[in-house]
Amino acid sequence: MKKSGGAADKKRVRRSSGAVPNGTRDLNSDTPPRKQAAKKDVFQLFAEKVRDHKGLVSRWAVLQETRVEYFRGKDFVSFLKNHPEIKDILESNKNLEVEEIVDTLLSKNLLVRCDRVVKTVRPGKKKLSTWPAHLEIFPDQVFSESDSFFAWTFVKQRPLWQTLLSLSWPVLTLAICLFPIYPHGCKLLILYSCAGLLLLIFSLLSLRATVFGALYIILGKRVWLFPNILAEEATLGELFRLWPNKDEEERPKWTTRLFYALLAVLVILLLRHHAPDEAARARYQKRMSNIIDDVLEWSPSLALSGMMEKQPTLVNATEPNDFTDSGQTDSEKVPPAGDEGGETILEQHEDEEIKNIEDAADQHQHQDHI
Repeated sequence: MKKSGGAADKKRVRRSSGAVPNGTRDLNSDTPPRKQAAKKDVFQLFAEKVRDHKGLVSRWAVLQETRVEYFRGKDFVSFLKNHPEIKDILESNKNLEVEEIVDTLLSKNLLVRCDRVVKTVRPGKKKLSTWPAHLEIFPDQVFSESDSFFAWTFVKQRPLWQTLLSLSWPVLTLAICLFPIYPHGCKLLILYSCAGLLLLIFSLLSLRATVFGALYIILGKRVWLFPNILAEEATLGELFRLWPNKDEEERPKWTTRLFYALLAVLVILLLRHHAPDEAARARYQKRMSNIIDDVLEWSPSLALSGMMEKQPTLVNATEPNDFTDSGQTDSEKVPPAGDEGGETILEQHEDEEIKNIEDAADQHQHQDHI
């Protein structure tokens, strides 16, 4: 009995020695935990937070055939001065200076220092571009506030709306392919929507060109309304910005402005002289109306019925054909479908209308000459 009791006491001692009071595990033990949460780098979190913040002004450029988002060194210094709470993400490193923070980001390959490709002032401009479109890697990867550019090297996390938009492209492609079988009302809605959008785009471009030409010739100012509307690399806010930046180029000479004024007058006179008359406009409108009507009125049922009508009827060669052309009267004869010489009553009526319009246009021109 004593031996068994001693063995039980030894087991209790072994179990109690492996246990830790309060049910916690010894953190200093050599046994690694089975599941350890991977803690993200604070500088990585800081870089993502700064990049997503709207307070830091940034642009897009091409770096070694790759589009990158970059910012200027002086803008980064101003950003941290205006938003010191961003540095709280760095926890124990939040008291670091701006130069030390950027050097750490450079060492962790979260940033790369760049330099402009074009380092000379272009003809007609007073200074270098504030935001160059092409960059190259700077040899010395250290922070500098004066005329320095820094590009983000990590891939920005895509928002949810961009993911949903990318998934909708196949659906949109399929919807475009199925346009011929849409109902007539849907076809009209799509047609007028697309036509209105194209009209809006061409009207906006024409307005920009007119305002630019008028101010350039009269005042010698280069003013482009919606300056980024045709830019390939611009944010949504910059794309619809109405007023342009200050003109940094030299004012054009009066001889140049006079030359462009005479050229504009010459182009307007040529377009007016070669403008189509009423008859040509009517013919073009008729042709376009026929094409649009063919697209809008097409349907699978009509296509299938037309294919059935075009199938030739088989006639038995042994039986006599009583329905000859000689047995038909003139009123029963129908011109063949492929005969280009035959015209329907509708086509003849349209031709008569076009002739009447041409005659009216000729009479109007004759009266103008008199």
